[in-house]
Amino acid sequence: MSFQSTTAEQRPVTWKPTPAQQQSSRLWDFMRWAGEHRQISLNDYRETWQWSVDDLSGFWDAVREYFSVLGEGFDGPALAEERMPGAVWYPNAKLNFAENVLRHALNPELADTTAILTIQEDDSVTEVTWRHLESQVSSLAAHLRRLGVGPGDRVAAVLPNVPEAIIGLLATSAIGAIWTINSPDLSAAATLERLRQLEPKLLIGVDGYRFNGKDFDRLEHLADVEAGLPGLEHTILLRNIGQEPAAPTDRLDFASLLTDRQEPSYERVAFDHPLWILFSSGTTGAPKGIVHSHGGMTLEALKGTGLNQDMGPGERYYVAANTSWMVWNTLINNLMSGASVVTYAGSPMYGRKDRQFDIIARTGTTMFATGAAYLSLVEKSGLEPGRSWDLSTLRSILSTGSPLPDSTWLWVHEHVKQDVHLGSDTGGTDICSGFIGSNPLEPVHLGELQGPLLGVAVQAWSDAGQRVIDEVGEMVITRPMPSMPVFFWGDETGARYQGSYFEKFPGVWTQGDWITETPAGGFAVHGRSDATLNRAGVRLGSADIYAALQRVPEVTESMVIGLEQPGGGYYMPLFVALEPGCQLTDELRNKINGTIRKLTSARHVPDDIIVVPAVPVTHALKKIEVPVKKLFTGHSPETAINRGSLANPEAVDWFIERARLYLSEHHQ
Repeated sequence: MSFQSTTAEQRPVTWKPTPAQQQSSRLWDFMRWAGEHRQISLNDYRETWQWSVDDLSGFWDAVREYFSVLGEGFDGPALAEERMPGAVWYPNAKLNFAENVLRHALNPELADTTAILTIQEDDSVTEVTWRHLESQVSSLAAHLRRLGVGPGDRVAAVLPNVPEAIIGLLATSAIGAIWTINSPDLSAAATLERLRQLEPKLLIGVDGYRFNGKDFDRLEHLADVEAGLPGLEHTILLRNIGQEPAAPTDRLDFASLLTDRQEPSYERVAFDHPLWILFSSGTTGAPKGIVHSHGGMTLEALKGTGLNQDMGPGERYYVAANTSWMVWNTLINNLMSGASVVTYAGSPMYGRKDRQFDIIARTGTTMFATGAAYLSLVEKSGLEPGRSWDLSTLRSILSTGSPLPDSTWLWVHEHVKQDVHLGSDTGGTDICSGFIGSNPLEPVHLGELQGPLLGVAVQAWSDAGQRVIDEVGEMVITRPMPSMPVFFWGDETGARYQGSYFEKFPGVWTQGDWITETPAGGFAVHGRSDATLNRAGVRLGSADIYAALQRVPEVTESMVIGLEQPGGGYYMPLFVALEPGCQLTDELRNKINGTIRKLTSARHVPDDIIVVPAVPVTHALKKIEVPVKKLFTGHSPETAINRGSLANPEAVDWFIERARLYLSEHHQ
């Protein structure tokens, strides 16, 4: 997709809800409820969204009341002081995130149904009911209290995507302590780069994990992390693969802390009390500790999963998320709405590339969230999951992480499930949710995000700060959201927070993505604005080039950057990783250039095509275009790239050497 017009009239409809589907959705019920209880006439999604951004206090308080959020002190307007940053929500309220998740255990219709379904690489399945989940959380929370952990203390976890990670998060939040989690495949150095900032009182570690048929021992890794945290008082060890430590330790056994029968007890805290700390990818510097609140995430989870994604009791959510990625937190957000969730810590391509669709069939998943890169990979494999697996329960797929190419979008409907509600959403770790994405009431147009999410006053702006329609602009949020971070950890003056979102347009949140809003209200995302290409004053989206290359099966991965050259000129190289055995012949070079020209424009055709061993990506599988560009503009590798943020740090070495040669040739 180029930056030309993307109006709905030009893009075919790929999914459309039936009247029955619309009227059975929770959002439809919420609209009717608002009419009865708030005397607001809402007839469709756009009217509901307009109300949600025009009357922020009224809308968010309606969400609170509709979902019966537990707590006290919700009198007065939801938004007491409107400003960005620093909006004040419910200044007198007290609530607890975990209490609002685990209230479903008190529902006699849900208590003995599945809350967490876990599947392993060997297809063995275990389940935790809502009643059992509440019991385990209460037991662990009581032990944490006995260990001296209290409100404001930090509990750090290094765990894979297992039920115990969810239990740990809920127990920590139940007592008002602050949670953070990292995946055990992150190096000890990269883990400590994050955790040292927080000075945790307690660490939850793991003996190892199984991935792609192989066990990985992490006891030495855990010891390195412990040694790097001098203020650490206790460690709890989860025995996940049965590894025994080389010498006796005073670590506590996770399983033994889950068996005490305890009356549930929740520390109700202020609306803006810290809940968890998520870390930015940290590709160019120390990862930022982004702090979210109990109140903000409670409301955002209910709105996002319950209304926009139509999740709740009877639904099942699956995402194979690395715990270092904010998408893992969406498992807990779906529990908040009463849906059950699937945890899977194995390889998403174990045995075959479409393994995740096998999991969907085995677990009865109704909503599948995944990265666009995974869907494109299965598309290129030539597999047809809809023929291989029974996907009758699957009703929606949420694609995120990067723009979804048109070809992959069509492939899903042709070879996965014709009537699945496939939507592309864009959001961020910054709010642990989405800005633009799906809803159950409107049709989906090929290559477009359906619209702004409820409560999100999103627009595309020019550099002059003017709203633009049907042309590329900077994605901005003009009014506060309760899930915006309360602060960055260690940012006492707020300068880092201010500089991250409000430097370009004071008082207006700038996310750092280029988007196009169509006249019909849909959106297209073109990638990060700081990675946007600019040829002769015309902005080009790298995502559009990557989408075109989906049609070139010889290319397995790619990255494009744009470089202003000394004395004028612009150099735009395309780096490609090729299928094993492929060579960059003149024929393949012409095929790549011709495909890009045909599917985007002549301006998108690169100046050079260069074969690379691999393209470096973060743990969320995002290409690191900006750090690589910094290498080619003279930044030292130490300042340009944080290796600990990468899933494949060895891939950077080739780019460092290539940048050195480029700079020597251009005398920079």
